[in-house]
Amino acid sequence: MRKKLAQILIVDDQEEILFSAKMILKKHFETIFTTNNPKKIISLLSENEINVVLLDMNYRIGFEDGREGIHWLKEIKTLSPQTIVILMTAFGKIETAVEGIKIGAFDYVLKPWHNEKLLETIDKAVAESRKNIKKPVVEKTEKRYFVGTSQKIKQAYSIAERVAKTDANVLILGENGTGKYVFAEFIHQHSERKNQPFVHVDLGSLSDNLFESELFGYAKGAFTDAKIDTPGRFEMASGGTIFLDEIGNIPLHLQAKLLHVLQTKTVTRLGESKPRPLNVRIISATNSDIKAEVKSKSFREDLLYRINTMEIQLPSLRERKDDIVPMANFILDQIAEKYNQENWKFEENAGPYLEKYPWKGNVREMENKIERALILADNNTITVHDLDILDFEDIQQNDENPLSEMEKTAIEKALFKHHGNISKTAEELGLSRAALYRRIEKYDLKNG
Repeated sequence: MRKKLAQILIVDDQEEILFSAKMILKKHFETIFTTNNPKKIISLLSENEINVVLLDMNYRIGFEDGREGIHWLKEIKTLSPQTIVILMTAFGKIETAVEGIKIGAFDYVLKPWHNEKLLETIDKAVAESRKNIKKPVVEKTEKRYFVGTSQKIKQAYSIAERVAKTDANVLILGENGTGKYVFAEFIHQHSERKNQPFVHVDLGSLSDNLFESELFGYAKGAFTDAKIDTPGRFEMASGGTIFLDEIGNIPLHLQAKLLHVLQTKTVTRLGESKPRPLNVRIISATNSDIKAEVKSKSFREDLLYRINTMEIQLPSLRERKDDIVPMANFILDQIAEKYNQENWKFEENAGPYLEKYPWKGNVREMENKIERALILADNNTITVHDLDILDFEDIQQNDENPLSEMEKTAIEKALFKHHGNISKTAEELGLSRAALYRRIEKYDLKNG
């Protein structure tokens, strides 16, 4: 049987998986590379014309949420957009694999696989990679960031641009959903380290017993399931930037271990005694009042000094009202592009409703509502009903921010149009009958 001209890379932390996959694939394809260390992906892609990467989604015992696989998928698509990626996952983790497909993976295979299914999937991926070769190479455009006109956010980005050119540690403060991850990425992308890894660690989601192995890595045999030497997140970020999100959530006894790493600029893997030197930029973030935590002795003052050489506060959407509508349009364009759709817009009267809505979840809430609305809307136009921003009585229980006069007028017109028919009026307005009755009573409207 003649082998197909294709170069396949298999990435998995289990040697038996690498061996089995290679034995199957080498009978059918010209060149098979394997590695149990995902950090070698970058060099392998740089040095070879890899057509397809078969990528496992988990690399460390105790971390089986697939986030590391998603990280490396993004790295591959950034470094080599023409390379086709197939994800490998266990049956119970299909949701994460589907998320991977949304951001660029070609397909996924379940472990343990059926040989025929594996070969069929890789055959299709190789065929797809040949299509990519025939396409002209398009230069990758830089990621777009929305700044806006608010004085507070313009000042924050101005400071970010200046501090990005240094290696100073940065602490980003702000409410949930204000875009701290995007802001940290902006600093990284505008630094001399932009071509090196940007590693995100959600410290709030790490349990105490996994904190050290996740951040600092471990040696083979350090504990029961430590089957191979494994670098931690700090080593994975070598030469680049590590983003320590929700740093205010670290317990005191673990703060001391993190402080030691920042002071010595070294990291010692679990099970080893020799420290490894670090070359990494530290960006941290929290939504807590970190200075109040220092006063209450729940956060170490010396650690705060280490992480906030430069402190930047991100404003909430409530503090940048003038940016709400332009930001919504920016997000809509990005989401439409994500789904390969064009010419999406908001209905003409959506602006005042967008500005009036409280946006307690800030930018993250806006992104979620707009993405949901785009999926549900018709005719490439998103209405305020699609956005679900009319009925927010459950969010605000007082009259400090009353609904606009526009809503009262809209209800009056709909009632008149449908001759007081509650069901038809509620359907047109996108409200429940109960919600409509509350508004009729609130605005003292006549039903009829």
